[in-house]
Amino acid sequence: MVIPPPLFNSSQQNVQEFILSTISVVYEVQILLCISFTIIYAVTFFGNAIIILIIQLDTRLQTPMYFFLTNLSFLDICYSSVTVPKLLDILFAGNRKISFYGCILQMYFFHVLGSSEMFLLAAMAYDRYVAICNPLRYTVIMTRAVSVPLGVSAWLGGFTHSTLHTACLLRLIFCGPNIMDNFFCDATPLIKLSCSDTTIDEIMLITTPGILGPSCFILILVSYSYIVSSILKINSMEGRYKTFSTCASHLIVVSIFYGTGIIVYIQPMSVYSSANRFVTVFYAIITPMLNPIIYALRNKEVKGALGKLLCQQRRVQRSIQRQNT
Repeated sequence: MVIPPPLFNSSQQNVQEFILSTISVVYEVQILLCISFTIIYAVTFFGNAIIILIIQLDTRLQTPMYFFLTNLSFLDICYSSVTVPKLLDILFAGNRKISFYGCILQMYFFHVLGSSEMFLLAAMAYDRYVAICNPLRYTVIMTRAVSVPLGVSAWLGGFTHSTLHTACLLRLIFCGPNIMDNFFCDATPLIKLSCSDTTIDEIMLITTPGILGPSCFILILVSYSYIVSSILKINSMEGRYKTFSTCASHLIVVSIFYGTGIIVYIQPMSVYSSANRFVTVFYAIITPMLNPIIYALRNKEVKGALGKLLCQQRRVQRSIQRQNT
């Protein structure tokens, strides 16, 4: 009887911490990057938080579309919070060390959130398909009993995928070196540091994104093929533009997410290089900031709700000033 190896044996590990790479070794550039990423993180955090607040306060936005947008905004806050604080620690304090368990946890939650966004974008595409192709039945099809399970399934899918992926990586042994070719812990640079057999992990690293990613992307493409077909049947140019504008923001976000994700993950281990770090910056840090900007600037309902909220705030301030005088 063959006894399988333990999931994780700490006694076999010679590496207790990893040294993360920095984006630049030039001090002036590091300061500039530190300021830039601090601003980006602040915009990401407060931009997404404002969208969540607006949707929760405005009863007109209590629809499945904005339920999914709330999930996306919360996901983006968590997504950037997994990587940016440690990156700022590297750039500002020069602390490039991260413990073994800290590295595993960072990688685990990064993949949870990335996988969840992949499933969530597919659910949002289905929502847009129903809204445009079956507008009269939208409220019947996309009920709370449908939208909530779809949102929960997206999160469960992310946790399931990341758990299985991390469980395989925990079987690896790290003897040294411990310098990681990235500014945060990710699967590919972690596998490259292992001194044990990584065949299964390399296969899973390629096949899992290579199956789940395209599957979700195909669902999105199918949804948009029906959407485009329905839009082309509209006679007026104004009607076509108005209908397409309801899903344009989602289409832009999908293009950015999959465009950068394919470059980072759908490639063999042998071609992975430090140049991927710069693509990862856009994928992991800038994209979560762009999402609220894209939805806020292109969505009239969100802009209207924000304007209403600001007007109410001004009225409250004026009322307080009158009482004080």
